[in-house]
Amino acid sequence: GDPTPHRPHQQLHLPAASPANLPRVRRYLTKQRSLSATILASLIDEGRLYADARGNAVFLMVAGKPNRPIGAELRATGNRVWRGLAPGTRKNAGYFWIGAAGSKQIVLCESAIDAISCFQLHTQIHGTQLRGEHICISTAGVRPDAPWLHPLLARGYQIYCGFDADEPGETASRHMITRHPSIQRLRPPVHDWNDTLTAQNQ
Repeated sequence: GDPTPHRPHQQLHLPAASPANLPRVRRYLTKQRSLSATILASLIDEGRLYADARGNAVFLMVAGKPNRPIGAELRATGNRVWRGLAPGTRKNAGYFWIGAAGSKQIVLCESAIDAISCFQLHTQIHGTQLRGEHICISTAGVRPDAPWLHPLLARGYQIYCGFDADEPGETASRHMITRHPSIQRLRPPVHDWNDTLTAQNQ
């Protein structure tokens, strides 16, 4: 188990924005991750994506209607593959999301980059399982039952589990659908949504 005792609600420390590193983050997300510059620009304008002093991409996680920040997913943009959460992130309280706020379809993805990739793919291609407007949410890791999932189901959203097509992703999807039978599986065509996107753009 975790050797450090669990402290109640550690103060959230969002990394400070570093505008100087934004071009690097943009370059990484567009060139290496094939994300749309237009989609990224709107997230940056809304303050939901920024660069920190270390050149990480910071994806804001929010809760509720006022989109109150409850944390952030961090992703290294250099040669080192690293991802983490901002200190004090309460990932049970909210999530990173992208899409049309009024839509009734939600796809759950394992990371913010996958959520953006999934949104971008389903915006580009038609005749998929998703018809019309949709929202893609990151669960910040493989999680079969986030506490915010139940309220979304209760509000009548059609939810798809878009976890990775690997052992942990398939296992978590099965657990999730067993608990919430109205959820449907939406499997990425290759390992994950970002791999699918980058394969298309090569």
